[in-house]
Amino acid sequence: MSLIAEEAPKVRGRRSAASDPNSQQNGGDRKFLPEVQGLRAVAVLMVVAYHVWFGRISGGVDVFLLISSFLLTGQFTRRLESGKALELFKYWAHLFKRLLPLIALTLLLTLLGVYVLLPETVWSSMFGQTWASLIYYQNWFLASEAVDYYATDHSAASPLQHFWSLSIQGQIFILWPLVFATAAIISRAGRLRIRALLIYIFGAIFTISLLFSMITTYTNQAFAYFDTRTRLWEFALGSLLALILPYLSFKRSTRIFLGWVGIVAILSCGFILQVGQKFPGYMALWPTLAAALIIVAGFTNSKLGVDRFLSWKPLVRLGDSSYALYLFHWPLLVFFLVFTGREQAGLKAGAVIILVSILAAIIATKLVDTPIRRSKWIEKKRRRAVLTIAICIALVAAPLGAWQGKLKIQELLQAAQSKADQAEVVRNYPGALSLQDGFVDTADPALPMTPPLTALNKQWVNLGNECTEKFLPIEQILADKCGQTAPVKTPRKTIVIIGDSHAEQIAGALMPVAKSNDWQLVSLLLGGCDFGSESAPSGRNETCQAFNNAAMNYVLKLKPDAVFTISTDAVPDSPDESLIPGYEAAVQRFAGAGIDVIGVRDNPRFSDSKSACVAKSGPDACAFKQADHLAATDPAASLNSINGAHMIDLTDQYCKDGNCPAVLGNVLVYLDDNHLTWDFARTMAPALGERIAASTGWDVR
Repeated sequence: MSLIAEEAPKVRGRRSAASDPNSQQNGGDRKFLPEVQGLRAVAVLMVVAYHVWFGRISGGVDVFLLISSFLLTGQFTRRLESGKALELFKYWAHLFKRLLPLIALTLLLTLLGVYVLLPETVWSSMFGQTWASLIYYQNWFLASEAVDYYATDHSAASPLQHFWSLSIQGQIFILWPLVFATAAIISRAGRLRIRALLIYIFGAIFTISLLFSMITTYTNQAFAYFDTRTRLWEFALGSLLALILPYLSFKRSTRIFLGWVGIVAILSCGFILQVGQKFPGYMALWPTLAAALIIVAGFTNSKLGVDRFLSWKPLVRLGDSSYALYLFHWPLLVFFLVFTGREQAGLKAGAVIILVSILAAIIATKLVDTPIRRSKWIEKKRRRAVLTIAICIALVAAPLGAWQGKLKIQELLQAAQSKADQAEVVRNYPGALSLQDGFVDTADPALPMTPPLTALNKQWVNLGNECTEKFLPIEQILADKCGQTAPVKTPRKTIVIIGDSHAEQIAGALMPVAKSNDWQLVSLLLGGCDFGSESAPSGRNETCQAFNNAAMNYVLKLKPDAVFTISTDAVPDSPDESLIPGYEAAVQRFAGAGIDVIGVRDNPRFSDSKSACVAKSGPDACAFKQADHLAATDPAASLNSINGAHMIDLTDQYCKDGNCPAVLGNVLVYLDDNHLTWDFARTMAPALGERIAASTGWDVR
């Protein structure tokens, strides 16, 4: 990889090429390129410094990607041109035997840090990320979480997030040799020159991937950043550079100029560009082309050449430990920030983190990486390399699997206990019922809270079925957003739930009421998109507004008995609650069509996760004042004057006398920083049923 590239035989010294400084700067005689090794060290130092001190992304990873393919391509092209067999299985066994020991060490130490420092609320996500990191799938895991509205706790940086680039490079280390093998077959069959053929192949990959990257970055940058396909062109650029470099010849003065342009461009990229928000589209050409200029500049044998700086022995030696440094620095930073409660490390603490990371990287490289990499005993037989890989995987898989298994057993036991006797569930886990006047707590002592903090990802409400038959929307934008409860043959009422994830979670209170009364529920839900009129002058994006328009048309055509929505928007850590923009107009339109509207007031929102607070500090420390998070009265109450509008306030179900606990009746109230848990929502069902009956006049059992 850029950080973990296949090691070439090393010819020590700064002049391992021909002595003429104007000769081909990176010709075949130079088996070791100290300036490239120094560039690797500069790139990793940029990554570390930008992360630790500036909280930014540097573009150094893009340099790694280019260097990795540059070295890999040179190695495989030389083998093909000399007529040697590629021996792909031997290559993969040798490569991953080198890579996995430090990965296993990093993952084990990180899991220990997760257990000690991170709240149980993120353990489930960390389990998934550890497996994904171990099998080189982390980039796709993070890509799905980046665009998943329901992914757990976006606010907390993952100590394994940096594995995304290692995963992409691991995938390339499998894909690229297959490309060379395919090219070799085509070359022999068509009697084509292998280097020319490879230039065409990688040129095509570069063009197609760059265009795809530009389009995807523009339309869905959060996903594109981790997408292997949007990064292929960066590897292809490195491959093209390796293939055409022997044919490039520039004067020494030109190469000196190119080298300094390249290093200045690399060092300045992260300050000038918003890498995290703009890459990997065409803007990623900045660091990759800059790195290419440095490689083209090569060995100048001049005191003025950038290669003199890059070939500095301490820098080159740091390049030897760049892989370990990249692996170690990010978990150390994340754990430091979690432990201290800081948002940034600061100058002094950051310097300590960087020094500790460098020291740990050097030690790990010397004691773990180098002995395994240079072991003649392992290299003697291929099965020993495979055994080394298997041991590394087992060292992580065994404790990780045991940890997951233990928590799974605990969850299953608690679930089995809950299903055994529903009356006991109500007694032991009353939730909102515990706020009723005259409530007497008869719960068994020392019972665990529900839901378990390690199983919050299972607390998202769903109706259990995809829409079918008459409830299946025609509009494509609604097709995968439509759910329903099990079909009721002759429903007493049909209610459509519309809105965002808050409407989804409060539906957890509606479902028991619907089941007891033979109501058919249908949901049209889009995370982050509150429901209001199509004419609302709000900041909704185009997708949200189109969804709302389609949902309104769907309801008007279906003509259900009622629509169930959230009526207000609460503001995190503020009483500035307001009516959802366009909500009144939507209510009037539905009511005018003879469709009742049940609007439930929003629940409090916070700047930090309440479940994480409970995990870290306990329930008592996480209580809050109602006045700090909601308006004095329900902003939607005035809509009750509209015939058919029924505005319901359930605030008294999680707050009493202005005080709001984070855990009620042994049930965790908040899933994260703004959503109710499904378990708690269920406990509000009796109050919701009573208030629907009182407002609508329906016969509610």
